[in-house]
Amino acid sequence: MSDMTLVMGNKAYSSWSLRPWLAMKQAGLPFAETVIPLRQPDTAARIAAHSPSGRVPCLLDGDLVLWDSLAICEYVAELAPGAGLWPADRAARAVARAVSAEMHSGFVSLRTTMSMDLRRDRKGEGMTEATAADIARIEALWADARTRFGGPAGGPFLFGAFTIADAMFAPVVTRLETYGVAVSPETRAYMDAVLALPAMREWTAAAKAEPWELPL
Repeated sequence: MSDMTLVMGNKAYSSWSLRPWLAMKQAGLPFAETVIPLRQPDTAARIAAHSPSGRVPCLLDGDLVLWDSLAICEYVAELAPGAGLWPADRAARAVARAVSAEMHSGFVSLRTTMSMDLRRDRKGEGMTEATAADIARIEALWADARTRFGGPAGGPFLFGAFTIADAMFAPVVTRLETYGVAVSPETRAYMDAVLALPAMREWTAAAKAEPWELPL
């Protein structure tokens, strides 16, 4: 496992890279990082040297290549079953997979108008009717998970303890923070729990220290 390398976009902007990175950190798995700056003249060629899809993130583990965030998270959960990256309860686990899949395939407006940006304060930008609808759906998802599974299981995350569902939504937490979105007290408490994770603090500090900055 120490031979694993996660090929990523730069940390300030690559939301899809954050997801498996956070899962791997929370699982305690050792891995190396290859960071490729986005939107540079050689970005596509550098990514293509590692990833068959031409996208990041991409996990390299010996001869195995995985090029999808959720697939990488699933692989990590199998490598480190003791980390509890999926809930132990069958119903909670099924819902955690469902909300993770919805994040994986949905919320296009939010992802488009409020791209992840850990270097700048962008309060007041990006809100459209479609984005507001995405945010309302996300808040409802979080509230439902916390009420049905998180509270009874204990712990501040969607299903009590940290799971892949939290990794999938971590970039959303950063977006709501960056763009100063008004949220419910319950949503704010969940955001604070995610942002307080030592791994999230590590990622954010590295993002702010990167030498690359994309134009608005």
